[in-house]
Amino acid sequence: MVVHDLLVPYGWTEAVAAQYASMIEEDCVPARVIRMDRSECDVATPDGLARARCPRPDSEVSGLCTGDWVTVDATSAVRRLLPRRSAIMRSSVSGRSQGQVLAANVDTVLICAAADGDVDLGRIERMLALAWESNAQPIVLLTKADAADDLPLAQVRAVAPGAAVLEVSANTGLGLDVLTALLDGTVALLGPSGAGKSTLANALLGAEVFATTAVRDTDKKGRHTTVHRELRPLPGGGTLIDTPGLRGVGLWDAAEGIEKTFSDIETLAAQCRFGDCAHHGEPGCAVREAIDNGELTQRRLDSYDKLARENEWMRARTDKRLQAERERAWRDISKQHRKMFRERNSRR
Repeated sequence: MVVHDLLVPYGWTEAVAAQYASMIEEDCVPARVIRMDRSECDVATPDGLARARCPRPDSEVSGLCTGDWVTVDATSAVRRLLPRRSAIMRSSVSGRSQGQVLAANVDTVLICAAADGDVDLGRIERMLALAWESNAQPIVLLTKADAADDLPLAQVRAVAPGAAVLEVSANTGLGLDVLTALLDGTVALLGPSGAGKSTLANALLGAEVFATTAVRDTDKKGRHTTVHRELRPLPGGGTLIDTPGLRGVGLWDAAEGIEKTFSDIETLAAQCRFGDCAHHGEPGCAVREAIDNGELTQRRLDSYDKLARENEWMRARTDKRLQAERERAWRDISKQHRKMFRERNSRR
């Protein structure tokens, strides 16, 4: 097995080499995408860092993303996209029926929420669904903990089953030792602008690599300091991907991610009397009983319903069969309404 020492800091391991050994062409070398531009990308290769040309959008190799493993030929052109073992995807911000890859081949997702403002539990649940769906392990971070008057650790842990929840401060170093011990493989930072992602990234990297700016005092929001997704080696091993702040986090075929995010509701739903219980007043509903007993909040059920409906709607847009079924259902409803109105008018 060929050992590429200069690729090791960028995630090249024996397992990665074994996975891709048979896919690398004789006249090419493996490389990892560090940063994407429109028609070119920065890559790490066995000979060091290089600039490579990206394939045309209409070619078989398209949609490259930071974190991808590719093959590069002697002319410094990307020849092939190697299979991804994980991908963080959201619905395209253009509104078209296609997904956007935020980062590829990620092992750990750090979901950042600034603790010095109002912590949005619904946004955390949404990003958890993306993270779980990507096949990576999420960790929820309450950043800027040193500036927070009251940390909502209990509330956040209640909405993040299966994920570690930590309070951290890049300024004071609070919680960074615990976080560093949990990091594994390639780590991606996700969160809105102003959540302190780049400041945290610099703390983990041990250098001022990414630019940072202060948030506005009025609304605690920040500007998009990070404008590219960029991968860097971590001092203790592994790699880190910093991403721009996310204004919109639309789901993209995230049914399994939603199930894991709301595993508490899924467990309760399995105990309902009816298999198709909607949890809105049906008899024998274990979910409603949990809400009445204070074991579950109405807000969390509403969030679950909202994400499930959004995911179903997105699937219907992209799956012609589901779209056709929905259109037939609406036609049947329309026919029933017309029949009802005709019968009602005939009785007058």
